[in-house]
This record gives sequence, structure tokens and C-alpha cells, in this order.
Amino acid sequence: MLRLKDLRKNKNPKQEYIAKLLNISQTNYSMYELGKINIPISSLIILSNFYNTSVDYLLGLTNEIKPYPRQNKIPY
Repeated sequence: MLRLKDLRKNKNPKQEYIAKLLNISQTNYSMYELGKINIPISSLIILSNFYNTSVDYLLGLTNEIKPYPRQNKIPY
């Protein structure tokens, strides 16, 4: 998922930081960025909140980086 890598590089955290946020190994997170393994829905939600974008953007379903208005913020 090239978008994950681009978002991470723009925000500037290391893969290790994001991996800890998701409670996974850095290797698994790297595989997410490379598109080698599927990302669980719960992780997509965490990532969309962290990067302030939508899950649709992360999945490549829209080019609109701005998130949809949210009804409830999930505290992370």
C-alpha cells in the first residue's frame, strides 16, 4: 500500500512507531506498506485516525485525502 508509506513519510514517524501503535511487529507493518499482507479492519481504523484520513483513501477507493465527517471519534 503505497499510500501508507507516503502518509508515514509525510508525517515522519518510523515504521517501529506505527507498529507499536498497531501492536504488531515492524516486519508486519512493513508488509502492510508493501501490500504483501492484508490489513485487519481494526488496524485500518487506527491508521485512518492517526493519519486523519479515511479508510477508503488508505484502500485506494478515493483520491480524497480529507476524511469524511465522523460521528464518533475513537480515542487512541
